[in-house]
Amino acid sequence: MQPTLTIGEVSARAGVARSALRFYESRGLIAADRTVGGQRRYRRDVLRRVAFIRAAQRVGLSLSEITTALSDLPMGRAPTRSDWGRLARHWQGRLDDQIRLLTELRNDLTSCIGCGCLSLRACALSNPDDLAEQLGSGPRFHLGEGQPAPAR
Repeated sequence: MQPTLTIGEVSARAGVARSALRFYESRGLIAADRTVGGQRRYRRDVLRRVAFIRAAQRVGLSLSEITTALSDLPMGRAPTRSDWGRLARHWQGRLDDQIRLLTELRNDLTSCIGCGCLSLRACALSNPDDLAEQLGSGPRFHLGEGQPAPAR
């Protein structure tokens, strides 16, 4: 039988709160066995799953995207290189889009980054007369929908 870890051991080793582990378990992202007394016991491979969850969250992936990805990985064993490769290929485009958006945001921090964000009635820098409102709510220009008007 493989040695297991307590929730406290996983929490300390993974750097996440126990409540986060319970939440991940409730969402089916990780699994734990129970002792006769009802205490959680985790297999060591859960550390890789938690590391994956944390890394994916840090790059801005939603919990729904993470859940979908983990549903394709084995629960009872550590993922193999092939498992990770399949997941990486699936997310390549999504991560490339995220990188593009972050780069554009970084490069535009010195100008008005909110064009259309709050559907302002006027933005003298790149959205005069609030033309971005017609494109919808949110940062339309930064999402690649429409082009900012030239500054006056």
